[in-house]
Amino acid sequence: MADHPDIEAALHRARALILADLSARDVADAAVVSLVEDAVTHRRWWLTQWPDGVEFVLGLVAQDVQDALLEGWGRWPLCSSCAADGDPHALSVEPELGPDPHWVCGKEGVVVAAVGSL
Repeated sequence: MADHPDIEAALHRARALILADLSARDVADAAVVSLVEDAVTHRRWWLTQWPDGVEFVLGLVAQDVQDALLEGWGRWPLCSSCAADGDPHALSVEPELGPDPHWVCGKEGVVVAAVGSL
C-alpha cells in the first residue's frame, strides 16, 4: 500500500461522504456506522488487489452499505419525492462502477444528488 497513497485518501473520503448521507437521512447510529466500517475494510482489501480502482471506491462503498442495510434495516436511501406518492423505493447508485457516483431515482430516471450530498 505504500506505493498507492491515494488508497487511504479515497477510503477516508468514501467513509466521510457515506456517513454524511446516512446522517442526512437520520440513520447514522452506531450499528450503521459499523456497517460503513465493514464496507471500508472490505474495499481496502479490494483496492490492494486493484489500486487503479480508487476512483470507483466511493460508489462501491455506497452500494455495500446499501446492501448491508437492506439485509438488516430496510431500503436506504428512500426516494423522497416518490415516497410522497405512496411508492417508497430506494435510490440506486449510478454508475455502478465508475467515477463521480450519484443517487438516482430509477422510477423517474433523475439524478437526486451526488453520493455524499443527500
